[in-house]
Amino acid sequence: MNKKSNNSSANRLGRLFKKKEKLSLLEEEQLQSPFKSIVKKFVSNKVSFFGMITFSVIFVSVFVYPAFNPIDLSYQDTTQQNIAPGLSMLSVASELDGNVAQISAGGSFGVGLSKDGEVYQWGELSDKLQDIPEDMGNVVQVSAGMNHALALNDEGEIFTWGYDRQGLKRIPPNVTSSGAIVKIVAAQQMSFALNENGELFYWGNENLMSLKVGEHNGEIVDFVANSTTAIAILKDGSVVSLEAKSSAYSRIPEELNGKTAISVASTDGAAAAVTDDGMIYVWGNNKYDIYDIPEEAQGKAVKVDAGRAHFTALLDDGSVVSWGRDNVGQTDAPKGNSFVDISVGYYQNYATDENGDVHTWGLKGYLMGTDGFGRDVFLRLMYGGRMTMTIGAISVIIATIIGILIGGIAGYHGGKIDNLLMRFAEIIGSLPFLPFAMILTVVIGNSIPETWRIALIMVVLGLLSWAPLARIVRAQMLAEREKEFVTAAKAIGVKEIGIIFRHILPNVMTVVIVNITLSFASCMLIESTLSFIGFGVAEPTPTWGNMLTGSQSSKIIGEFWWRWVFPAAALSLSTVSINLIGDGLRDAIDPRSNER
Repeated sequence: MNKKSNNSSANRLGRLFKKKEKLSLLEEEQLQSPFKSIVKKFVSNKVSFFGMITFSVIFVSVFVYPAFNPIDLSYQDTTQQNIAPGLSMLSVASELDGNVAQISAGGSFGVGLSKDGEVYQWGELSDKLQDIPEDMGNVVQVSAGMNHALALNDEGEIFTWGYDRQGLKRIPPNVTSSGAIVKIVAAQQMSFALNENGELFYWGNENLMSLKVGEHNGEIVDFVANSTTAIAILKDGSVVSLEAKSSAYSRIPEELNGKTAISVASTDGAAAAVTDDGMIYVWGNNKYDIYDIPEEAQGKAVKVDAGRAHFTALLDDGSVVSWGRDNVGQTDAPKGNSFVDISVGYYQNYATDENGDVHTWGLKGYLMGTDGFGRDVFLRLMYGGRMTMTIGAISVIIATIIGILIGGIAGYHGGKIDNLLMRFAEIIGSLPFLPFAMILTVVIGNSIPETWRIALIMVVLGLLSWAPLARIVRAQMLAEREKEFVTAAKAIGVKEIGIIFRHILPNVMTVVIVNITLSFASCMLIESTLSFIGFGVAEPTPTWGNMLTGSQSSKIIGEFWWRWVFPAAALSLSTVSINLIGDGLRDAIDPRSNER
């Protein structure tokens, strides 16, 4: 008894560690189902399996990412145009650690001043911005604009670098001769300087804003400027708009009358002021809920600063609060109560603590840069991929349904029905696809909303691409209908529709799946082609095709390479991966293509 038990145990151990013998094709199919055999063969094909992994990552990314990061299709920002890929906008120069005297935020960069008067820069810097003037002396103040910067030394001299068009580098001679400069501001294509006598000077692209400073000159003690206007505090503590024409900025709240303002700030749609009792007042356009001042700030504010569409306030207990638009985290103010100063600009925020260290929040940069309208290429790439794949998938579904129906009926019945349906398929297949789709989308598409236009593209792609699949299904049907199981089904009274779609079709679905996979890639390419030449999905809705539309010029190809490299790479990688998957499925489904 014990001997038999020992032999049995030894046999089991032997089978467990014995090297498996390679099975023949017939032995393999007898031991496992056809589906498992297909999966095993597909996985063993490393190239096709890699294609499946690659496409799966892209597919999941373009459908999951937009669910957590909504896109504003109407968004445009000229201050963020054609910014190169990078995440360095908030990477403050290490030399300023514990040594910062002032910081100013620009469109895509920052300028910092150390306590010993040295100037440092970081972020996405153009060649001109990197050319900081030499021998500026002991700098006491800096200011960053959209794409230029200013510096003021202790002798009252002003220096400028960066964008040099529109007269930004032609500092008027009377600026420094009228009195000592106490404040400089670099705005969007404009520069400002305020002297000790309360006189405000400005130069640059004066077409951007129409100012009326004359009646207040000699009375100004502080001011801010944005892309369209300037707001000032006068000697009596009142707040005035320096615009020549009435606008949202000039509608200053009556509550400010009789109060003394100590700080002002202005976004591109609203203005804010802090009075000596710590209250914050906001006026202008209430976009992005800019009027919703945090309750904890009222009665405690000592300074307010602004970006493009948000405000940040420093409170008397050393804490900071931000509110307004929050598309890139610009209102995610850090916790703590040790801050002594703040600096805000565009989409960046800086807060300096009592130790001289800088804390940042807001826009770090753009992973794949921005396009000609200042839109995030990565965000649009994700949404564009979702749109391109959705159009391709639905088009394939439509084409598959039509192709299976027509091919199945033609192949099963044969004769006149077969001739009639196949001649119809040849007519559809012979249509010049792109010209026909272009004409149809122009004639019909321009008169319907964008959503219906997208649906029309899907339907057109589906209706014009079913013919190859119908021929494949027909050929398979002709072969399958002569087999014994079909004769048996007829003998027991199964209806023809049941024989076609319940008995024969499952046997040809493997070939159909391979065709669907390859057709999916073709539909994606066709949609991208239509959108690229302007006959597909229109801006601002992104697709991989229309993201490439503006990339024909040599300037974009050479200088702004990220605008076409990333969409082209995503489209190419997706279509190549899909084709690899299709080839792998074909090899796995057809045993004759595998050499044993």
